[in-house]
Amino acid sequence: MKQLVAFDLDGTLAESKQPLEQAMAARLKALLDIAMVAIISGGDWKQFEVQVISRLPPETNLARLFILPTTGAKLYRFADGGWRQIYADSFTAAERAQILAALERAVADAGLRPERLWGPQIEDRGTQITFSALGQAAPVDAKKAWDPDQAKRSALQRRLADQLRGFSIKIGGTTSIDITREGVDKAYAIDRLVEHAAVPRAAILFFGDAIYPGGNDDPVRAAGIDSVRVRDPAETVAIIEALVAWNR
Repeated sequence: MKQLVAFDLDGTLAESKQPLEQAMAARLKALLDIAMVAIISGGDWKQFEVQVISRLPPETNLARLFILPTTGAKLYRFADGGWRQIYADSFTAAERAQILAALERAVADAGLRPERLWGPQIEDRGTQITFSALGQAAPVDAKKAWDPDQAKRSALQRRLADQLRGFSIKIGGTTSIDITREGVDKAYAIDRLVEHAAVPRAAILFFGDAIYPGGNDDPVRAAGIDSVRVRDPAETVAIIEALVAWNR
């Protein structure tokens, strides 16, 4: 059994921006009894509070849980009865202004202003700026139908790459693009986990639904971490259950 099991969030542990199902929350609690667990996502801390933290059962061993929002540009740990931010690689004011201006131009040029939005399209998360095509609170069905082959976001990604040298522009979730400093991806998150969890890279196992060329989980596999591609949260539940049973 690996010492630390890391997961992507949306599409792996839960549907896009939806809370963990009860079965998933129970399996994570059981996994935390036998290993450290890390969850890495482009979402910010508040999203983790809603999707993950609030759903975990009582007596969950939170001291073993590592939360890495904004693709690992932040880390949160539980200590002394509460959650604490360990680090945050925040943008400078100049970086933020450059990204927001480029994103506004690229979205307008690409014609990606839908008739209906569920919340803001562009969110500044401090360490990451995220474009969500239909808005931050769009329903799952609408999001899944908007860009299933990633063609719209790939075109936007190319436009942004021409304007934002020195930044990382990744397709994430079902309708989003995440912009961070260059080099900040889920492999970067793993590097920070090695540092803060004090485990060797060989002791980490990663699960994600986007482990394929161009997928936002693929940098972990490319960095040499043992990785498993899952189809959806239901498959993840079954795998965690098997891991726990095998290690009892």
